[in-house]
Amino acid sequence: MVDTGISGGGVFDDVAAHVQDLVLQSPDVARLLDSLALYAVARLGSVGLDLFCGISVSRPKKPTAAAASDARARLLEQLEFKFGQGPGDAAVSTAATVHVDDLQGEERWPRYAAAAVHQGAGSVLALPLQLEGADNGVFTLYSSQRSAFSAEAISTAEAFTEQASKGLTLTLRMAKLQDTKDGLTAAMQTRTVIDLATGAIMAQNRCSQDEAFKVLREASNSRNMKLRDVASLVVASVAGGAKTFTYFDE
Repeated sequence: MVDTGISGGGVFDDVAAHVQDLVLQSPDVARLLDSLALYAVARLGSVGLDLFCGISVSRPKKPTAAAASDARARLLEQLEFKFGQGPGDAAVSTAATVHVDDLQGEERWPRYAAAAVHQGAGSVLALPLQLEGADNGVFTLYSSQRSAFSAEAISTAEAFTEQASKGLTLTLRMAKLQDTKDGLTAAMQTRTVIDLATGAIMAQNRCSQDEAFKVLREASNSRNMKLRDVASLVVASVAGGAKTFTYFDE
């Protein structure tokens, strides 16, 4: 192997703290990954090594978040999505580091390898992110050089990824909490609108709460509208001074 591997062999104890600082600057997952990709190249690169980085994170019921240190890495990340195969996909499915020393001789993913070589990639190192629950992701280093990743370089990248995963885990926890908060807020707003509409129907029709809610539900079915949307129309009608609201289409 050439002597232009990733510099540094120690444990990156400060990486998790740095990622947490990035979280404080911008808790948005996509922006964080962009910053992390650039940071990884700066920390792991060395003189004489052409290094670029791609990161992707998948979460249940969320679109995959992807980032790249430059246009070359972004294109190579897209190749894996296009072909549905490659070192990143293999790293996630096996939960193990995948090293491609020479893409030109790679036979596991021939279409991907041929396209990657065409785009100027020589070797690849894909490392699975250590995340919680059903979340998964991959940290991928590319080089235009063949045999760019020595055994020491691989060990160093694994140490970096382990620490970066800790910061990413915190970010994803915060994102889940925000999603839960937003969901609860939306649910409370919906409940409030429905309660107001039910009260208005009770007043207009001198009926019970159950009867008023039944009227609201039947109007929702008749108009093929969400219950909250019908409730909003009722509330808007009352707020506008209307004495009655037409619950069913003529």
